[in-house]
Amino acid sequence: MTALTADRITARRVGAAHSDPVAASAILYVGALAVLDASGNLAPGTAATGLTARGVVQADVDNTGGAAGAVTAETVTGVFRFNNNAGDVTRAFIGKSAYIVDDNTVSSSSATSTRSVAGVIDDVDADGVWVAVGLVTGTGY
Repeated sequence: MTALTADRITARRVGAAHSDPVAASAILYVGALAVLDASGNLAPGTAATGLTARGVVQADVDNTGGAAGAVTAETVTGVFRFNNNAGDVTRAFIGKSAYIVDDNTVSSSSATSTRSVAGVIDDVDADGVWVAVGLVTGTGY
């Protein structure tokens, strides 16, 4: 291929939807940051290692009392605004990793490698941190 010499329409995908089995005893709320645990089951985001950010929950799911996989939940990927952990994420962190504190809060710190990556920080404003979730491969979008 050669470099462009004229305008080009570049195809893109805006977010993707997923349906995943829910972890045993998990409750997922609309708007929650959801993760895949080591078994590939969906759970609410929490400060722990080994989790893979999957997306944002689209409908409440209650699997309390249920075995892993007894129900499924829908998530979507995209850029979402989450709470800023004690205001520690500033504009200086745009393009860097956001780390999961809980299912609606992110931090700029891995807390000495005790938190999993939520995604890439896309923007920071007075209302929170915009994070690209589920779109990240490696260190970029």
